[in-house]
Formats: sequence, C-alpha cells, structure tokens
Amino acid sequence: MSKISLEQASPKLSDRQQELLEKFDRDYKIKSFDKPLLRDVAYFAAIGIALYHFITSFIGYPATHLHRSLHVAMMLGMTFVLYPSHKKASRKKMVWYDVLFVLGSLAVAAYVWGDYINFINRMGSPSRMDVIMGTMLILLVLEASRRISGWPLVILSLLFILYGLGGRNLPGILMHRGYNWTKLVNHIFINSEGIYGTSVDVAASYIFLFILFGSVMNKSGMGKFFNDLALAFAGSTKGGPAKVAVIASGFLGSINGSAVANVVTTGAFTIPLMKKTGYSKEFAGSVEASASVGGQLLPPIMGAAAFIMAEMLGIKYGVIVISATIPALLYYLGIIVQVQLRASKNNLEGIPKEQLPKVREVMKERGHLLLPILFLLYMLLFSGNTVIFAAFWAIVATIVVSMARKTTRMSFRDILDAFAEGTKSVISVAVACAVVGIIIGVVSLTGFGLNMANAIIQLGRANLMLTLVLTMVTCMILGMGLPSIPAYLITATMAAPALIKLGIPPVAAHMFVFYFAMFANITPPVALASFAAAGISGGDPMRTGLQSVKLSLAGFIVPYMFVYNPALLLLDTTYLIAIRVTVTAIIGVSMIGMATEGYMFTKMHNALRAVTFIGALMLITANVVQDSIGILILIIMLILQKLLSKKEMEYLK
Repeated sequence: MSKISLEQASPKLSDRQQELLEKFDRDYKIKSFDKPLLRDVAYFAAIGIALYHFITSFIGYPATHLHRSLHVAMMLGMTFVLYPSHKKASRKKMVWYDVLFVLGSLAVAAYVWGDYINFINRMGSPSRMDVIMGTMLILLVLEASRRISGWPLVILSLLFILYGLGGRNLPGILMHRGYNWTKLVNHIFINSEGIYGTSVDVAASYIFLFILFGSVMNKSGMGKFFNDLALAFAGSTKGGPAKVAVIASGFLGSINGSAVANVVTTGAFTIPLMKKTGYSKEFAGSVEASASVGGQLLPPIMGAAAFIMAEMLGIKYGVIVISATIPALLYYLGIIVQVQLRASKNNLEGIPKEQLPKVREVMKERGHLLLPILFLLYMLLFSGNTVIFAAFWAIVATIVVSMARKTTRMSFRDILDAFAEGTKSVISVAVACAVVGIIIGVVSLTGFGLNMANAIIQLGRANLMLTLVLTMVTCMILGMGLPSIPAYLITATMAAPALIKLGIPPVAAHMFVFYFAMFANITPPVALASFAAAGISGGDPMRTGLQSVKLSLAGFIVPYMFVYNPALLLLDTTYLIAIRVTVTAIIGVSMIGMATEGYMFTKMHNALRAVTFIGALMLITANVVQDSIGILILIIMLILQKLLSKKEMEYLK
C-alpha cells in the first residue's frame, strides 16, 4: 500500500484552495498578467527588491529615512503592480492609474533621497512641498492598504486622522489640543514616529529577511519535511491525523506567519483525513484553524511578531523567544489534550503504520534541512551577533545545505523564485506596517495611548483581573479581520500601556495583548482562519469558529497565567520556581482540556466538569495554597473517573 505524504496529496494549490485563499486572505488575490513582458517586469522587480534587502543586510543599510522611504516606495510600487484596484478590475493588465500610483510612490522616495539633509532639518517646520509629498504618501499608503486588506485599517486610520485634527472639540479624556494638517503631516511623514517609524523599520529589516528565509526554506522542501515528520511521529497514534495537523501547522505557521494560508495548504490534506478517521466536520476544521493560528505564537519566528515586539520593548530578540516558548507549548498542549480525549471518547484510531513514512527515512531524506534552523537559533541566542546578521547567514546556510541531496537541491531558478516569492509575501506586512504608522503617529502626537490606558484602568477600577478582561475584549475587537502584524501593533500601542501601568512586566503585557490579537482569527463573528477551515471541511462556519474557541480555551487562559505567574515567561525567576509554575500550568491546561471535552477514562458528569474547570483556574496564580487545592481537585476527579470507568467495564462484561 502506498505511503501517505502531504506533498503527494497536494503538490500545488488547487482551484478550490486558491479560491479559499483569495476569499479569506486578500494577500493572494494578485494579478496574473497575460503579457510576458509585464510578468517578467513584475518578477524581476520582486527579485531586485529582495536582493536590495538581502545585500544591504550584509553591507549595511542606508541612513534611517533613506532606507525606510525606499522600502515603503518599493512595497507600494509592488502593491499597485500586483493588486487590482477593485473586485471587477482586470487581473491581466496594468491600467493607467496604477502606473501613476507606482510613479507617485517612487517620487516620494526620490524626494526624500534628493534633499535628505534639508528634509531632516525641516522636521518641526515642514515646507509646502513637504506637506504635499507627505499628503501624497498618506493617500498612497491608504490606497495600498485598501487593495490588500480591505477597508478596516483604512477606516481606522482615517478616524485617527480626524481625531488628530479635531481633538479639541471632543469631550472628556478624548480631548487634546488639536493639530492642523501641516503639523499632522510633519509628524506622520518627517518624524520617525509616523509612517517611517518603528513598524516600517522592523518590516524593512527583520521581517523582510525572515520572510525571505521562510520562502527559501519552503523552496528547499522544508514544508514537506515538517509534514512527513509529523505523519511519521503521530500519524499512527489514536486520533493521529488531528495531531499531525497540530504539529505540522504549528511548525509551518511559525515560519510563514499566515494562519489562513496554513489552513488552506496543510488543511487541504489533514482536514479530509481527520473526517475520514471519524472527527466531525466542525471539529476537523477547528483543529486546523487553532493549530495554524498558534503557529504565530510559537518561537523562533512567531510569524515575525517577535522582532517587532523586541524592537518596541527595546530588548534582545532572544529574550522574546525564551519568554514565548513555555506559553506557546502550553497552548499546543491544550489542543493535543482535547484531540486525544475526543479520540478516546469516540474510539477514533490512527492511520495504519504501513501507510506512513518512517522517521528514519524522513530524516535520512530531508533531515539535513534542520541544520539552517539550528544554525539560526545558535546565531540568535548564543553567538552575540545581530538578528539581521543571523538572518542573512541563515538564508545562505539554507541554500548551501539544500545542495546536500538531490531531492532538496535548489537550482538557480529555484533561488530566484524563492526571492521573488519572498518579496510578494512581505508586501502585505510592509504595507500594513506603513498604514499602522499613521495610527501610531497620531497616538504618539495626541497622547491617545495614555488616555486609552487610563480609561481601561478606570473601567477596571484598578482591579487587575477586570482590567485584564477589558484589555482582552479590546484586543479581540481591534484585531478583527486584521493581519497578525498590524493587529499586534495596534493593540500594543493602545492596550498594553494599561497593563504596564498596573505593574505588569512589559514583556508579559505585550505578550498578553499579542495572544488576544491573534485569537481574533478564530473567534466569531470575524474568524478568518476558522471560516477558511470550514470552507475545506464543509462544516458550518460559525460552529467551526465556536469549536475553535473551545479547542483553544487553554490558550485563552494561558495569558492570564503568565500575567499572574511571570515565571512562566522565565522573567526574573529561579530554576526551581520556573519548574514549579510550569508543572502546575501543565496540570492546569490538561484539566481545562478534560473539563472542556467532558471526558477522562469515561464521560464526566457536568458538575464534575465544572469543579475540574474551577480547579484548573486555581492553578493560574503562583499561590501555593491555591495550587494545592487545584491539584487535590485533580486527584479526586481522577479517582472518581477511574472508579466510574471500572464500573462501566464491569457492567459491559
């Protein structure tokens, strides 16, 4: 019998996959030119942009505004080349106004480069031409964002611009001194806190390189390696296909940072396999959606959010990676526990071993592809080199290591294709970072972030738990329908300061808002990852979204755990304390899975489920007494369930 392989099952995107990607992830709704000349221009332009970022990461970037303005111009230009202006616009041609938009994007960068010293010196007192060029840049960024992500970010940005202009007429804490258009443009365009601010800086350096790294790795066959390795390890276990989905989507999601793309590509194989094993349509879709969203929480890359977080907090990238590891693993543990319990409850078997690839065969064929990742981790965590330096050499290492075997060897064309795909993949992130720069610029100019923090604290009445709940709701609302990077940037700007003011460590505060900004992807009413999964499974979209929330419930509680237990983030703690809180967190997450699924050895009574869930919540804090109560509840529950299970077995006999 032939062995199962994800790549064999889905070697390329089918029409249905492409349709789902375009429906739920606008990043993939790009033009396909009918004229070879236009295709070649777009292709080589993408390669040239990738080469610029790749080479300058080694030899050194130009001065701050020069580099950022050129990066934004290139990303805007590629947007107007590749993304149609509206749904009915031709995807085969370049229309005249797209050409004008491209030229306008390049003109702004040329303006900055042509008069750079005077441009910087005019910060605070812009000339009329500065205002004209700044206005043009803002309009271009908004139009590019509309084409890629739709209206949500554009509307939010326009609301903030109006807030910056008319703040003196607003009531209460919303009121500020008010700024005219010249001062607003100065801050958004010339100042380093607007479009050319931190978010674009991170996109132009770290994010571009790591997305390029992911693109090169995918071209070398890393996706197939992760998929086959997951099949080899977990495919034959009880409920194996669901565990394969969790493991493969987690690994791939960390690298590519797109939950919807993960769902559509990996899910095209794992969801039908889960249904064949016996999982319901909604459960199969929710497993893939939850695992794909979790990839953005999983180090080392975290969908590029780790680099922005490190930059915003002014700490080393390695600190973010170390802090994020235990919470991310707890999130996946919560999913695995529910998958295992559902399989046990419904007596769902795995895939026969003879149909699966062997671990030894997979490692022999593609195991060498792990070397660039190990090299990257060494460079990031132990070598003392910069993140940019590490990313550059990781890309080089991937290309070199891929040559070790014929099945992974990259041709010169493969390398060019990887560079072109890398540029295309980064466009949406880069444009999102630019448009979020408008919001951040207004927030920093008007003091809105501080006012927002004070409002959250006042509503929470300085009560930590209530403030956390309000922050969670705020983050999930702000994150609805947005890509992960802008969702985090917005929530980190508006919501994280409230938590920091209450004494929560900055890393914990930012990680908290990051988690809930990501969960907007699986939480109805706007649950893009869940809806995409439902499109594959054939299940009801809303039910799939609700099941995704249920499956990810441990993930919703983990952020509260590390706020109350910063030791889970390995912040200012000893090994013994870190081990203790990690063990209690593992127990708590497992209990959440048992209570949610309503099964342990046998079906659980609803009252016992409620008590078990309360016991899990007792393990949130680092209080020894509460931990003891939670563990005692677990022991009692296990004994009762074991006794009930024995009685059922005797009755059946």
